[in-house]
Amino acid sequence: MTTDNQWAQSAQQFQAMLAENFQKAMSAFAPGAAPGAAPGLSGLMPQADAMAGVHLDPAKMLEIQQAYLKQATALWNASLDPGAKSAPPTDRRFASEAWSANPVSQFAASSYLVNAKALADLADAVEGDDKTRARVRFAVEQWLAATSPSNFLALNPEAQKKALETQGQSLAKGLENMVHDMNQGHVSMTDESVFEVGRNVATTEGAVVFENEFFQLIEYKPLTPKVFERPFLLVPPCINKFYILDLQPDNSLIRYLVAQGHRTFVLSWRNPDESMQDKSWDDYIGQAAIQAIELTREISGAKDINALGFCVGGTILGTALAVLAARGEKPVHSVTFLTALLDFSNTGVLDIFIDEQAVRFREMQMGQGGLLKGQDLGSTFSFLRPNDLVWNYVVGNYLKGETPPPFDLLYWNSDSTNLPGPFYTWYLRNTYLENKLIKPGKLTVCGQKIDLGQINIPTYIYGSREDHIVPIEGAYASTQVLPGKKRFVMGASGHIAGVINPPAKNKRSYWTHDKLPPTHADWLAGATEHPGSWWSDWSAWLKPLAGKQVPAPKTYGSRKHKAIEPAPGRYVKAKA
Repeated sequence: MTTDNQWAQSAQQFQAMLAENFQKAMSAFAPGAAPGAAPGLSGLMPQADAMAGVHLDPAKMLEIQQAYLKQATALWNASLDPGAKSAPPTDRRFASEAWSANPVSQFAASSYLVNAKALADLADAVEGDDKTRARVRFAVEQWLAATSPSNFLALNPEAQKKALETQGQSLAKGLENMVHDMNQGHVSMTDESVFEVGRNVATTEGAVVFENEFFQLIEYKPLTPKVFERPFLLVPPCINKFYILDLQPDNSLIRYLVAQGHRTFVLSWRNPDESMQDKSWDDYIGQAAIQAIELTREISGAKDINALGFCVGGTILGTALAVLAARGEKPVHSVTFLTALLDFSNTGVLDIFIDEQAVRFREMQMGQGGLLKGQDLGSTFSFLRPNDLVWNYVVGNYLKGETPPPFDLLYWNSDSTNLPGPFYTWYLRNTYLENKLIKPGKLTVCGQKIDLGQINIPTYIYGSREDHIVPIEGAYASTQVLPGKKRFVMGASGHIAGVINPPAKNKRSYWTHDKLPPTHADWLAGATEHPGSWWSDWSAWLKPLAGKQVPAPKTYGSRKHKAIEPAPGRYVKAKA
């Protein structure tokens, strides 16, 4: 029979153990953290002492403690009974038969999962505002992902078995893989040697017809004898390479547009080097987005164009349209926003990195000049899904000596880009921190006080249901900011997989609703699900906005803007 004294003593031990692990989790992601911390997170996570005042709900604490002791006791008793057969862990990291066949390994996995559940439950029991709770939960998740027994050779029976079967060759190959990844600056997620930009990714035929220090403008060769009179311009995110929209012929949104009869142009961002370290948000709007719009009109001879902005490219395009509207200009006939934020009220998991202290730190570091390295940015996004995008490859590449299979999307994901410090810090403060873009007249860009409410054109807004970078509620919020006729569509899957979903593959589904109530939850309650790709819905929406059909051009560019080099151009090939 357990006495009150014993309960009190075990509760104290339990709280001390968890407090120690919390401290380790918090310190791992503070500025100046040890090298083991996620490199892209170190400049944004709050100091560990900012979490010192975290309090726990006593009733939930007692409930978690009792559940933990019950599970730990059952696990220990089962380990002492040679005849007992424990159910194998359901976590896929421990799903291999090697884990269940080795009693020591199975106990290590099972005890890890018991402790992990207690820590996760404890994170959910934290008292405080939503941001504090989210930060605690994130730090605990990172700590748990890093300390899994599957990450250590001494505790991973799969890696040990492979080492014996290969007579140590897997360990030698793993060391070789580790040295290779250290030299390239990131963990290999795919066999990068298989891919080459312009050879087997980014292969849609076209030519660069303009370039400046910010971007190259690419025009693509028509695939139809006639094209719509209104050309189409795509503005991709500058935090990634544009060829996510042109990976392979069968999943290329760019090729799909061309095949639908649209005269298609793409803004290909330059990968910034030290010569661009002082460039600002205004520079990217005025000398890139707005100039690309004007060039597309000039080269095509069209009065106005249709345009698309993807992710940060959508925020940039929306800002550019607001600047043009403030000047009394309307060169864009319709706009499409793909997984893009204009209203930054709901930024999902990224919100945990943003507060006054973190933004001020970045402003002091690079607000007047400098570069945010692409490797740091890439690490940040990878650690948003640490088991899938970090530790999975650590185990496979280094402990097992495997070469990850070729995958075009993961090759693109590893092809990082730098950002100019002034551009980046303006973006952090004015969107994520202060959400000024939706406040009329609060921002001055390119000399104009901007108001998104002046962008009164047909708008197609797409959001992905499981997007962890642009939450579906954040994507939907644009419907309440922009005037004019709007259509909102939700696709299945995440930030990239939801967008890159060609109709020919007949995968996933999408949802539509003709009305736009104040919240996404209300919209979803009345939405209709359709099998297949949202691309077909978008194409049908875009067609009547594209104008009449005219003979396709036989050459790239114009007399003034002649072809400079074949697509995809030099800029996209520059490494960070």
